[in-house]
Amino acid sequence: MILTVTANPSLDRTVQVRELVRGGLNRASSIRVDPGGKGINVARALAAHGVAVRAVVAAGGLEGEQLVALLSRISVEVVRVPAMGPVRINMSIVEPDATVTKFNEPGALLDSSEARALSETVLGCAGGARWAVIAGSLPPGVDPDYYAGLVRGLRAHGVPVVVDTSGPALREAVRAGPELVKPNLAELEETVGRPLPTVGEVAAATEELVEMGAQAVLASLGPDGALLRSAGGCWYAESPVTARNAVGAGDALLAGYLSEGRGGRPALVTAVAWGAAAAALPGSAMPQPHDLRPDLVRVASRVPRDRRLQRDP
Repeated sequence: MILTVTANPSLDRTVQVRELVRGGLNRASSIRVDPGGKGINVARALAAHGVAVRAVVAAGGLEGEQLVALLSRISVEVVRVPAMGPVRINMSIVEPDATVTKFNEPGALLDSSEARALSETVLGCAGGARWAVIAGSLPPGVDPDYYAGLVRGLRAHGVPVVVDTSGPALREAVRAGPELVKPNLAELEETVGRPLPTVGEVAAATEELVEMGAQAVLASLGPDGALLRSAGGCWYAESPVTARNAVGAGDALLAGYLSEGRGGRPALVTAVAWGAAAAALPGSAMPQPHDLRPDLVRVASRVPRDRRLQRDP
């Protein structure tokens, strides 16, 4: 069983339009609503492949009830921690050329008693987990070292921990020594404090995160694939993809990595296949087994250090 933790979940509404007109009337050609938040997306992707997953979420309001109902339909075991504030609603406007304009709410305030209840619930649910995934932004009102405390608590229970967050919360969590961190390019640049225009500079930045305390780093690089640094070495992999909506692709990439028990290069291949498949799907849909093309994933025999990175549009 894999445990996921989402302190700041969302309902993700994806609206397709023929053209986005700023300041004018926009008519939707299609709308879909998915349960969201990084940890929840990881849980959804794993469940789609038959991996047992338990999702701990702080969820309040009618939106929280809708979130739990949506997850229950797809075989995700949900452990809901009550919160006073409603679950946030995020909106993505998708144009025909796959340009995505996002509007993310900050989330409801999580007070100290609710944050403590979330931590206690996570530790109480962690028994038997082969991974614990702490993912997503912190809700307002929660200290930046909150995830670091969860990392230490879970590791004291013998549970390996993955962290996927950003900003001060990521820096504090890395210092707590998680088994894996999964930043995207922007989060990695923010953490090391400089632009990373090439694959070689990404590789150097992942080494800095290892020096800070992470045991391994899986950096998702959008259209450029991903780079993995672990005790076994450093690998870079990519896959061709026609992106429809990259929302949630990094979460699918992480889920693919965790689904592959061997780690290292094989896990990186699986991760990139899952991430590429998610990017080709509408909304924040997670890939099904028939969507995957691991045969298209290319792993470089040597990390192409001088290669310049594309940027998500």
